Amino acid sequence: MNITDYLNGRFPTVELVPSIYYQWDIGIHFSLGEEIYQFKENDELNLERFRLVYKQTSTIFNELFEQNDDLFFVTNVYKHRTKEKRTRKLKVYQPFLKCKNNLNRIQVKTYPYPFKLDGAEEFEMQQFSLLCKPEDIRVNDLLKAASNEDFPLKPKFGRYSIAYPDVFLVNITKDIIFFVYDDRGCEVIAREADQIRPLYEKCYDWVEEIDRKRIEKGLGER
Repeated sequence: MNITDYLNGRFPTVELVPSIYYQWDIGIHFSLGEEIYQFKENDELNLERFRLVYKQTSTIFNELFEQNDDLFFVTNVYKHRTKEKRTRKLKVYQPFLKCKNNLNRIQVKTYPYPFKLDGAEEFEMQQFSLLCKPEDIRVNDLLKAASNEDFPLKPKFGRYSIAYPDVFLVNITKDIIFFVYDDRGCEVIAREADQIRPLYEKCYDWVEEIDRKRIEKGLGER
């Protein structure tokens, strides 16, 4: 099985690009950091916020994934079509995989650049995917790297000239997709509401009031 066939069968209207929450009726958008600002008054990074974000994303992951679940570890890398010919999967995957042999199983497919941009035709998106299990991944480091996108914190994904890579964790055992877009928030969608309703109830306070009506409509009665 590859990621394209899986999505066509289970999430036929979803493209693995940011804002998956708005592509599917059953989902949750979480706001992270509890309104703690990223910087202190002296302009130093407020590490209290980032520690909280790391804890929140780890909690959400552990509610959605069990160690024996099968998942696709998917990464979108955005690049110039002609200036960057070499793929750079190692910079995204190698630090986060416990077994380096899994690097040889990574699949890749190239797509048009998915965002509106002047001269977008000069760029492209390479989508890498690896079928594995949570126990194969250094999950906490991966979630931290996704959260650290805009700040000089480690770990980080490899630097690219166009945009920071986006990472999606697709649980094919439970039909759930999890995406941390940066330190401000993350998205979860599911094929069946029962799979994520307990998460919504547990982490209800991390959801903005403006999002609750849409979420609860998709999940059914709370």
